[in-house]
Amino acid sequence: MPSRWDHLFDLKPVALLDHLLEEVAKLLAKDLQRWPPPVEELDLDTGGAFAPLFTEVRPRPSPAVYTEALRLTHWELSHETDAYDDYMRHKRYLERGLGPDDRLALLFLSRWLTEQMLGLGEATGGRIKRKHMRQCLELLEAKLRLVQGAQA
Repeated sequence: MPSRWDHLFDLKPVALLDHLLEEVAKLLAKDLQRWPPPVEELDLDTGGAFAPLFTEVRPRPSPAVYTEALRLTHWELSHETDAYDDYMRHKRYLERGLGPDDRLALLFLSRWLTEQMLGLGEATGGRIKRKHMRQCLELLEAKLRLVQGAQA
């Protein structure tokens, strides 16, 4: 008679890299449940434009802001500067259902996600490459969709 644990032996092992990216995506999804997400330090010289997000009571951005921030972060990590510049210069976020008031949160989330990914690469001594970072963002996006679907 088969044991209830037999199916575990049939599972394929998960590569360490895949496991790491999955765990990072889980941690980031958890961080993004808070608004604003946690920051270690806000340098007012370089990030002063984002100060209102921390000093004023503001509602959590819509799910579309997170989706668009992930898009911008993908472009940033892929060095697709033309796409990024066109998007911001022509306010393409307005075409995607965001309002003018969403711009600050969009830019902050995009920068926050980029910093998280680059920090991961740095923490792993460069073993996590930009292609892995983009994979992690895809996992994160899927997790955020699940959370948003559960909240709807």
